[in-house]
Amino acid sequence: MSPAAAPAPLKRKPAPLLPPEDARDGALVFVVAVLCFIACLATVAALGANRAANGWRTQLTGSATVIVRPSATETADAAAERAAEALSAIRPGVTEAAVLEKEKAEALLAPWLGSGDVLEDLPVPRLVSVDLDPKAPASVSTMDKALKAAGVDATIDDHSLWLKDVLRAGLLAQIAAFIAAGLITAAAAAVIAFATRAGLAARRDLVNVLHFAGAEDRFIAGLFQVRFARMAALAGLLGAGAAAMIAAAARLFGGGAGLTPVLPLAWSDLLVLPICPIIAGLVAAAAARFTAMALLKETV
Repeated sequence: MSPAAAPAPLKRKPAPLLPPEDARDGALVFVVAVLCFIACLATVAALGANRAANGWRTQLTGSATVIVRPSATETADAAAERAAEALSAIRPGVTEAAVLEKEKAEALLAPWLGSGDVLEDLPVPRLVSVDLDPKAPASVSTMDKALKAAGVDATIDDHSLWLKDVLRAGLLAQIAAFIAAGLITAAAAAVIAFATRAGLAARRDLVNVLHFAGAEDRFIAGLFQVRFARMAALAGLLGAGAAAMIAAAARLFGGGAGLTPVLPLAWSDLLVLPICPIIAGLVAAAAARFTAMALLKETV
């Protein structure tokens, strides 16, 4: 009989050079997740500010206000009615012109002049609200000619001054939000760089062994690059998920205006949040590799 076959040697999976988990990973993931959470909220806020600015611009460019000053021979109501008729006749250019009620005009002045008998003693001008044709809006000169032809003394406010302020405010809000997101990204990169430096210092013996075995600096840096990229991607996923829940709650309970009309939210804003884990992983990979390569060159 043939001798019994020898048992096949057990195949063991080689252990990773760097441990997959570390006791300090939880704190690092938490810090990066918080930074990603704030960056995602800043991005959503920038989108909301841009939407608010566009909405205000549409409202201001699509309307005008006419301040009517009556003559001594007619009442303010009669002068305002004649102004509305003259402006309504502009076709194309004006879709509707209506006299603003006296109560509404007084309500506009109340924050500055107060309410009550004060406004009764003042010659409050009548206002005419004009809705312009969005395809071919009437110019200020066209409306002014129509009013002069009707013998109406009036001043036209096309909201151009307000429009400049609105666009400037919206642009500043967007710039501030993107700067905040950029600073948070830089802070996350600094945190990863610090963690990489600490990891190399804690595993200096392993690095020396790898050097003696012929491993190049690029290989050693790649180990830390992959490790921290995975960790940052997980943190980005957690931060983006938390930000998505906050934004979804604001959109759900606040409607299309969000929690405030200054930052209206849309469900489409949530589509930018899944990019956060990818960006976090790429930033962490770049920061870890750059830091590791710089430190390894110093030790040579």
